[in-house]
Amino acid sequence: MSGEADSAAVAAYLRANPGWLAENPDLYRILTPPVRVYGEVLADHMAAMVQAERAHAAAMEERADGVLAAGRAAAGMATRVQEAVLALLRASDPLECVAHEIPSILAVDSAHVCIEAIMPGTLPLPEGTVARLLGGRQVLFRDTVTDTRRLHAEAAGLAGHDALVMVPAHGPPCLLALLARDRTVLDPVRGAGALGFLGRAIASSMGRTWGGR
Repeated sequence: MSGEADSAAVAAYLRANPGWLAENPDLYRILTPPVRVYGEVLADHMAAMVQAERAHAAAMEERADGVLAAGRAAAGMATRVQEAVLALLRASDPLECVAHEIPSILAVDSAHVCIEAIMPGTLPLPEGTVARLLGGRQVLFRDTVTDTRRLHAEAAGLAGHDALVMVPAHGPPCLLALLARDRTVLDPVRGAGALGFLGRAIASSMGRTWGGR
């Protein structure tokens, strides 16, 4: 079909379906506006083109703001984790550091090391609990908190949102349980990778401290 025939077919279709462009406003973004505006009908089409472009620009700006906010949030968590790791390096007892220093550093309500054994400074877990809860994941964020008493002890009454972090210790299965009432504090976009690193740092500190005893 020739270009003229194509144009005639498009024009005929639009004449037969005058509301079609109004029902597909996204097409206004790719249409070339008339050089000058003659009459109310063309003015309406120009206005529709402008409105479509503004809507697209607003959507792109909102998306960009969201990406930047997520990036800042992730960077904030990474910075806090770095401070937590430094605190672990300074601490003579890493478990005491987790319980008393790390909550304020990470801006959470509580932090506990939970292990499938009896060890001073930790919360004991029944055998198989770590595998059941984490299911092979390094970090798990939860909006519905279960096993609150076992994982969060006296902070169980504050349970709102938590993050469970694998602590890959050489010995009984172990995890770090973080609890926060504010969901934005423990949000998956805020750096699961950083928390995974914190879990490994805790395992290293525990091995260094308890291995010499």
